[in-house]
Amino acid sequence: MDRVLVVAIPVLCLLALSLLSEVHSTSFKIVNKCRRTVWPGLLSGANTAQPATTGFALPSGASRTVPLPRSWSGRIWGRTLCGRDSEGGFACVTGDCGSGKVECAGGGAKPPATLAEFTLNGAGGLDFYDVSLVDGYNLPMLVVARGGKGGGCSATGCLVDLNGACPAQLKVATGNGTGRGVACRSACEAFGDPQYCCSGAYSTPDTCQPSAFSLFFKHACPRSYSYAYDDKTSTYTCAGADYMIIFCPLPYTSQKVLSARKESAQLLPLVNKTTMYIMSKYASGASFSGLMQVQFAWGFAISVLTSVMLLCP
Repeated sequence: MDRVLVVAIPVLCLLALSLLSEVHSTSFKIVNKCRRTVWPGLLSGANTAQPATTGFALPSGASRTVPLPRSWSGRIWGRTLCGRDSEGGFACVTGDCGSGKVECAGGGAKPPATLAEFTLNGAGGLDFYDVSLVDGYNLPMLVVARGGKGGGCSATGCLVDLNGACPAQLKVATGNGTGRGVACRSACEAFGDPQYCCSGAYSTPDTCQPSAFSLFFKHACPRSYSYAYDDKTSTYTCAGADYMIIFCPLPYTSQKVLSARKESAQLLPLVNKTTMYIMSKYASGASFSGLMQVQFAWGFAISVLTSVMLLCP
């Protein structure tokens, strides 16, 4: 009898710990609405254990749910155009994490990449989350909080495919830069200038202001982080929620989300509802060669954006 107890007690303890882990976890459902496979990557923040999976293949139309600890912090992104290199290692054209494998194993996204960033169970028991274009852009992304009981729990993200309209100075393209656009770099990465990187003499909110290049991202994606100190219109909170992360979301998805959450008209829309400008020249004089000034009202924007999303990589 004693021998049975000696064996049974550790087993029961492991089961209890497993159940507690499930109870005290947050569910992240990652959905791929792109027309091609996306390889999501996950990276935990400092002093946070890496999740059970740090990278996997997600075919077009598929989804996968990943449980993460309630106090997890980190980022999630999508890798594109992945495969084996000449030496047999795994590599991606955008968002590569440098591990040489499908699992990122502690490696972060190589810019440019659209990032979903989370700090769960932070100050006041709130989750803090955002979609950041500070390190550039490679995929449209939508983050939706589900079942939250506190905080605003607003949806956020960037629904517009910016790769085709990316300024020439920031554009990342296939065929040694001569093919189609697959990503759009940040001005910091492209030029290394402190005023774009919010570093050196520009390392405070007072000295680092939006640039013509960051405004390109902000005008198209009003809720996303566009530069380092873009906090006021880019960070969202919720409590006790699960999250859905959608790659290449369709515009109607965002409208359903906004309607379901009954968000105030005072909140920033997911897509600029009045007029969006993609300009050939900004006030700073930075030339965006190959671009035309485009204006379109919201009624026309929906049909245009739907067509664009069908071309999403």
